[in-house]
Amino acid sequence: MARALDEARLAAARGEVPVGAVVSGPDGRLIAAAGNRTREQADPTAHAEILAIRAAGAALGTERLVGCTLHVTLEPCPMCAAAIGQARIATLVYGASDPKSGGIEQGPRIFTHPQAHHVPQVITGIAARESAELLRDFFAQRRGESLRR
Repeated sequence: MARALDEARLAAARGEVPVGAVVSGPDGRLIAAAGNRTREQADPTAHAEILAIRAAGAALGTERLVGCTLHVTLEPCPMCAAAIGQARIATLVYGASDPKSGGIEQGPRIFTHPQAHHVPQVITGIAARESAELLRDFFAQRRGESLRR
């Protein structure tokens, strides 16, 4: 999770919402890491999870990330949760819950639907405080900047 937090900090430095994600293989080896790049790439799908999954698939030469683990600093949204299932990620580990836009324990709860073809093991709350603080500080700073204008 430390590397995912680093990716979230890098995203914040780029003006992106500070979310970071890493994919590791069954042996624990890091395969891919990414932070949000939706603004930079002008792409609403450029969430950290999507970018990390794409990079891991390219690195492994496969669309199925069987046995892999995804660590992400924030509860994945429904789009990312669906991609996690499509990629056949074995384990999802995330930090902060996202009551507004989450898709795992909040909102549509993607993996509880009967149509979910694959349901990863889900581990929550890892580095949750630090992940939430990154987000809280980022948005507080953004609100402060808009008030000064």
